[in-house]
This record gives sequence, structure tokens and C-alpha cells, in this order.
Amino acid sequence: MSKIIATNEDNMLMMARYPDDYFDLALVDPPYGINLANMNMGIGNTPKASKAKNRKWKTKDWDLNTPTQEYFTELFRVSKNQIIWGGNYFDLPPCNKFILWDKEIPKGLSFSDCEYAWTSYSGANKMFRYSAYKNKIEKFHPTQKPPSLYEYCLMNYAKEGDKILDTHRGSASLDIACHNLGFDLVTCELDTDYFNDGNKRLKQHQQQQVMKF
Repeated sequence: MSKIIATNEDNMLMMARYPDDYFDLALVDPPYGINLANMNMGIGNTPKASKAKNRKWKTKDWDLNTPTQEYFTELFRVSKNQIIWGGNYFDLPPCNKFILWDKEIPKGLSFSDCEYAWTSYSGANKMFRYSAYKNKIEKFHPTQKPPSLYEYCLMNYAKEGDKILDTHRGSASLDIACHNLGFDLVTCELDTDYFNDGNKRLKQHQQQQVMKF
């Protein structure tokens, strides 16, 4: 059974508590600096999509800038390997293996068709295909990634017993993936609203799984 430790704090303070190479894999999704937090995310012409189009996310400023170089230095210090979503937005070392998420965007929309993850691994680039619009209406975080994407990363780049780090918890999708696959996770979220909503989402998922047995 996985052990998930989630805190509501600055990730630099959290990482400072851990020794070098403590985590086997850092699987993170930092801000890309494109202000996506303040965009509308509705799609299509259905009543639900129209409602989402008229809904603005609560004004947040977390996506105005990318992380500092100090953040990446600390991330590489505490983790042996890294998968960094949005790696093309950051000043990182040359990458020998990208993971590409094909978001299966419907034709005619202006959103990006895919997202890149920088990795510390070597080998052929890999692609994961999964619609970004499945369960779109239920999203509470504007950059919410599906747990299945993180499950793909864990199943292909982590091994049993690995300790996982997430410095930008967001919607707690990695929490759910680690719970499903039995990985221990340490994660933090600076925004209190997201932190509380993430706790509720994880608890609800755990309760639903218990009810299936």
C-alpha cells in the first residue's frame, strides 16, 4: 500500500529537508509561464461545454513565470532521475529522451496538440496518447493532467519500491496514480485552494476504490 505525504508549502522549503538523491524519481509539472491559469477552458457546443466557456478559473498568478534555476538545482540534488513536463519551456540540459503526450485535441481548436516532458533517461523518444478532454468538466485545475498519464510514466520509468517526488501537486493526479500503483510519494502544493481540493479528490478516489471490493 502506498504512503502519500502531501504538504501545503513552498517546494524549496520541502526539498531542503531531504538529503541528496533521496528520491528515485521526480515527476513534476512546473508552471510554464504562459498564464494558462487565467484562461477559459470550455470546448464544443454542448450545454456543459458552454457553461465551462462562461466560467473563469479563480484568478491566480502561479503561471506567470517559470521556476528559477535554483529550483532546478535543488530538484536535481534530491532526485536521482527526473521527468519534467513542459521541459521545452525551461533552460535544461540537453535531453536524450523526450516523452510526448498526444492530447488528441479535436480539430479546429487552438490548444496545443501535445506536451513534452524532459527526462534524465536515454533512448528513443516515446509517445502516450490520451484525450485531454475526457472528464474535462470535472476539472478544478486549469492544467490538470490525467492520472493515466502519470501511471504511464511510473510503469515505464519507475520500479517497485521507488520513492517519488512531486513539487507541484496541482490537482493531485500523481497522488492518484501512485495510490493505484503502490508507489510512495512526497508532494507539496503552495496554493491552499488547490491543496484542499487535491485532498478531497484523492480521498474520494480512495473511497471509490474501497467500495469496489
